[in-house]
Amino acid sequence: MLAKEPMTSTSTYSNTFASTTTSLKHIFSNREMLGLLVRRDIKSRYKDSALGLVWATIRPLTQLAIYYIVIGKFLGAERGIPDFAVYVFTGLTAYGLFSEIVGGGTASIIGNAGLIKKVYLPREVFPLASVGSALFNFVIQLGILIIAATLLGAFPWSLEAVYFIPSLLVLVIYGTAFGLLLGALNVYLRDIQYLVEVGLLLMLWASPIVYSWEMARGIIGGGFLMELYTNNPITLAVLGFQRTFWISGHGVVEYPEHLMLRLGIAIVIGIILLFGFQRIFAKLQGNFAQQL
Repeated sequence: MLAKEPMTSTSTYSNTFASTTTSLKHIFSNREMLGLLVRRDIKSRYKDSALGLVWATIRPLTQLAIYYIVIGKFLGAERGIPDFAVYVFTGLTAYGLFSEIVGGGTASIIGNAGLIKKVYLPREVFPLASVGSALFNFVIQLGILIIAATLLGAFPWSLEAVYFIPSLLVLVIYGTAFGLLLGALNVYLRDIQYLVEVGLLLMLWASPIVYSWEMARGIIGGGFLMELYTNNPITLAVLGFQRTFWISGHGVVEYPEHLMLRLGIAIVIGIILLFGFQRIFAKLQGNFAQQL
């Protein structure tokens, strides 16, 4: 009876919008499996630990303390940036989301090799599961940030909060796009995961997280290099988060002009990249099982 069943193509590759739509339909039809993978990633991260989800707060708070004491106190960065603790934690919260999405997406296909070799699923669900677990941790850190900023009187209960949504979209869109691309490439070239670790470290220090955008402009100056630095999507997202959660810098530390417009342009470019990288992922996924 099985031999008489007609062969059905599970996926086809083409550089068309219709193919992307088909991929989205496959992902939506497997949304329950995607939810299970997200919950599995969250549970496995804190499995058999006594404190459980508390560890999701201990790591960022420890990182915050290190930056605040070493960079803020010892190196004197807090003298040029008011409410330095809130400033640093704001940037770390934004960058941490992007870093976790990209890092998790890069390792997602190899990490699920056993499942990929046995069962057919839309391969995109594995990087997307990393996005879901990263957003879960982000919500916890965001809650800590809001509480800390409110207690210190630094949270801007004003229209500045409008920068939060586009900044978050930039982080999620670019993180998902590069997670798909790097996750597929990592199957064929395992050095990718190590390059990603180095790249994320460089990106951390290339963003105005422990220093201000104004300080970077004072060193780089104007011109093309400064525009390139400013229009880096991660820089724009970090600046958007600072406009939302760090009120003390308003009128003290300058921001680039037309930040909202820059964020909008970054979102449009990110959507184009997401479409292109998903098409590359779709082209490469046909041999995932054989390579794994």
